[in-house]
Amino acid sequence: MSHSHEHQKPQESEPAGAAGSNSTHPFEGESVAPATETTEVPAAAPTLEQQLEEALTKVKAWEEEYLRARAEMENLRKRGAQDVINAGKFAIESFAEALLPVADSLEMALALENQTLDGLRGGVDLTLKQLQQAFQKGRLVAIHPVGEKFDPNRHQAVSMVDGSAQNPPVPSNHVVQVMQKGYMVAERVLRPAIVVVAQ
Repeated sequence: MSHSHEHQKPQESEPAGAAGSNSTHPFEGESVAPATETTEVPAAAPTLEQQLEEALTKVKAWEEEYLRARAEMENLRKRGAQDVINAGKFAIESFAEALLPVADSLEMALALENQTLDGLRGGVDLTLKQLQQAFQKGRLVAIHPVGEKFDPNRHQAVSMVDGSAQNPPVPSNHVVQVMQKGYMVAERVLRPAIVVVAQ
């Protein structure tokens, strides 16, 4: 009886690395550690005590600065007040000094005996010029507003007349005659001029 031998084909083994699509990569699944980052540690915030000390230091500096400014202002005020006092004294002394020649002339005129009328008149005229020079040094200016428009700030009217009857005619509300001179000191009226005004 003849036996047929069945030749079985050897089972082919799958080549290495071809285990299918589900085969894993040698490094697959291994956890990779992330790169370490260097972080700066923030500086510690100042404590409440440190903040208070810093604030007190600033307040002390401001206080010292304020006191220095206040002292400087006080010194300026004192110097200004003293300058005003000195200026007033100097003005009075200067004006008094300018009046001394006038007093000397008057005393000499009274000391002379048997003066003639012309001599007396000449002495009075000289004394008047000295007085006017003293007024000029003291910034004392006469107000003699004949023909000027009436100014109630510098003039004092005592009467009114017909301006058209004057020779020459005087416009209305203008000064016709000065009864008494006025005077000003440094643009301030010391005494208003007494005047007659045209109607």
